[in-house]
Amino acid sequence: MTSSSKSQTVPPVPSNAASAIHRLRVLTVNTHKGFTAFNRRFILPELREAVRSTSADLVFLQEVVGEHDSHSSRYNEWPTTSQYEFLADSMWSDFAYGRNAVYPDGHHGNALLSKYPIREYRNLDVSITGPERRGLLHCILDVPGHAEVHAICVHLSLLESHRQLQLQLLCQLLESLPDHAPVIIAGDFNDWQLQGNATLARRDYLHEAFERHHGRPAKTYPARFPLLRLDRIYLRNASSHDPKILGNKPWTHLSDHLPLAVEVHL
Repeated sequence: MTSSSKSQTVPPVPSNAASAIHRLRVLTVNTHKGFTAFNRRFILPELREAVRSTSADLVFLQEVVGEHDSHSSRYNEWPTTSQYEFLADSMWSDFAYGRNAVYPDGHHGNALLSKYPIREYRNLDVSITGPERRGLLHCILDVPGHAEVHAICVHLSLLESHRQLQLQLLCQLLESLPDHAPVIIAGDFNDWQLQGNATLARRDYLHEAFERHHGRPAKTYPARFPLLRLDRIYLRNASSHDPKILGNKPWTHLSDHLPLAVEVHL
């Protein structure tokens, strides 16, 4: 098992004159590369409108395409920019992308859209063995009133043994962060047996938003008839409020996963 990282630093935007922010609206969604379930239809423009309607401050994206040469010539509505830039549009001033899966026509991975400056980001390679390529996109945000806020976008393996190793790497990352810094972890954990959730529950500094409020993580997959609890929002040094599964139209038709939304108090 190996762990490597790529990092990129962007200059911080001064925010000392801004009022302190204590509430962040968070959304996480597996975009399924901009297609409906079973790849029946390309719906990225519709997904962008739906994401915009949430007015989220932070949007955690999984399976978002950075580049795909053949799709750009096949689909008339395929954006001229990356999918995450297209989704950010003019509503989210900052975005970060972690490339995970690379193939002849392009690549996809995780992304974060933010209304607050992303001071620094890095993509941690947590792939184990075999063809699955997975990553943790770690961003440090400049949120007024806070020294730093950490956001980690997650997409874990389909294999239980790999997930457990990846969760160990996630915990190592958490333990390397400042003790009192707020941390938001969100994404597709593929943890249908909830063994990964049990692993994270042993860290008393973490809580999962839906488990805290409803007793169990949310059912998000498959979107039209959700049975499996795959998507999560975990918090450290922050509290969760009003967690919601976005389970109505148009969301049920925009991906194979349902999005999750929560208000985070810092």
